[in-house]
Amino acid sequence: MELKRVVVTGLGALTPIGNTKDEYWEGLVSGKSGAAPITYFDAEKFKTKFACELKNFNPTDFLDRKEARKMDRFTQYAMVASDEAIADAKLDLDTINKLRVGVIWGAGIGGLETFQDEVLNFAAGDGSPRFNPFFIPKMIADIAPGNISIKNGFMGPNYTTVSACASSANAMIDALNYIRLGHCDVIVTGGSEAAVTIAGMGGFNAMHALSTRNESPETASRPFDATRDGFVLGEGAGAIILEEYEHAKARGAKIYAEVMGGGMSSDAHHMTAPHPDGIGVMAVMRNCLENAGLNPEDVDHINTHGTSTPLGDVAELKAITEVFGEHAKTININSTKSMTGHLLGAAGAIEAIAAIMAMEHGIVPPTINHEVVDEKIDPNLNLTLNKAQKRDVKVAMSNTFGFGGHNACVLFRKLD
Repeated sequence: MELKRVVVTGLGALTPIGNTKDEYWEGLVSGKSGAAPITYFDAEKFKTKFACELKNFNPTDFLDRKEARKMDRFTQYAMVASDEAIADAKLDLDTINKLRVGVIWGAGIGGLETFQDEVLNFAAGDGSPRFNPFFIPKMIADIAPGNISIKNGFMGPNYTTVSACASSANAMIDALNYIRLGHCDVIVTGGSEAAVTIAGMGGFNAMHALSTRNESPETASRPFDATRDGFVLGEGAGAIILEEYEHAKARGAKIYAEVMGGGMSSDAHHMTAPHPDGIGVMAVMRNCLENAGLNPEDVDHINTHGTSTPLGDVAELKAITEVFGEHAKTININSTKSMTGHLLGAAGAIEAIAAIMAMEHGIVPPTINHEVVDEKIDPNLNLTLNKAQKRDVKVAMSNTFGFGGHNACVLFRKLD
């Protein structure tokens, strides 16, 4: 059968460097760091005392107070970002066929704060099982798309993909395929995460995964720098409206980009560490190119997974060099995690948005905080260091990889 074409018609972002898609883009281009000392709880005794929290965000500015209390922060974030994306796409909720509109969302963890607080409250009590009646529905990872569909009446496919930090990229790929196959006209996709909590920070610290650069939080996320010492935990949400091309044209929608394809693979190597030779990463990029019907030479820009970990950054860049050969030297490569931190299950969504907006504006955001050259990294690669670069980006790739060896990759193309 002939596959339908799929395009992006709406964007929404709630990030540590901007609470709307436009604020987010301004933060990216200016090289703004979202890292600062933790305000959500007393982190004095933690190895890492900083994170990339949202700034000046109050859920009741967007949600009814009673409804907001029934939601974990990761769901609140999902509601806000998806509202922006739906409005940006100018979807007419009175006339659209809601049976053919789905919500496929990504979350690596879900309601971690809700789970944490309920257990802490129980442990501090007299042993009586007094739990909030909303404990389970606030915690489960699939509740975010459920709430998005309930609010808007969307009755198409509705679920959450869970593949750690690849979750929202996997959600986008599923959404792409549902529309390609003719099952839906529109899908709200993306991801959200709210893991800046006692349990989140404590757990990642115990793994020695986080940077401990407490004396300078704003420079702690430093992908590709020789002195990098771990990632910086972030939070927020990204929402993307995917739509069948003819459906979008018929209603006169603004089209940001065409989604050309998606790839998936597994490292099959280690619970948390990447394969040192980047075999799974090579596979996922090749799978994505094949699925999109594109050649390596077509790609102008890659938003890398680039978490600022000693092993991961080197393995990914080795894989890029292997897959793209000499052309790798002409690609604008970057890591926007240098500014936003690592949003875990929401990373793929906000980084795809960054890649799409790079095409729209002809600017590739920088990889900030780079000071010391890593001899393990090919010096001929253009890592877009410290300053944004102008570039006519026609094809952009977004990479996301997760604990468990999950790899996902999405390719976008600017329409003429």
